[in-house]
Amino acid sequence: MAEELIEIRWHARGGQGAVTAAKTLAEMSLTKDMFFQAFPEYGPERMGAPIQCFNRLSENKISTYCGITNPAIVVVVDPTLLEVVDISTGLAADGTLIINTPKNPSEIRSKINLNGRKIYTVDATHISLEALGRFMPNIPMLGALLKATGLLTKEEAVDFLRNNFGKKFPSKVVESNVVAMERAFEEVETE
Repeated sequence: MAEELIEIRWHARGGQGAVTAAKTLAEMSLTKDMFFQAFPEYGPERMGAPIQCFNRLSENKISTYCGITNPAIVVVVDPTLLEVVDISTGLAADGTLIINTPKNPSEIRSKINLNGRKIYTVDATHISLEALGRFMPNIPMLGALLKATGLLTKEEAVDFLRNNFGKKFPSKVVESNVVAMERAFEEVETE
């Protein structure tokens, strides 16, 4: 990652783990001696309602404390939001979109009529159903984000999950998340 401030906007629905993924990304950035912010933007929404959450990452101290309006990266955890939210709002022409979908990046580009930007896709829904046994696409999406940005290698991400999730969850849960992360690293596509 570059030394400049990297701002990330996550789009998901309540209950899909996007806030947890953003917080996990922030904790992972500590392994690279980076400064970070992770924060949600939602009110009393119920489970399933559209939400946004955000990250700021930098090798320098972060002195910005407002919302993010022009992210460098947008992560779409729930593909149904493509029909509901303009996910490209504020995203620069050289920005990056990472979308949970079985479609390839070219299909997504046509579907949302998008010029510029780099598009990555990964079927995080399928990965989570197979690896975790339930719909929880947050860790596969985090894996796709890490692969796209190069913030951590697959091995570093797996070590982080084992060391940090291992303190909170049973080993079966940790290992299924490791599998989901590894698959996302391997299966994410770009144009």
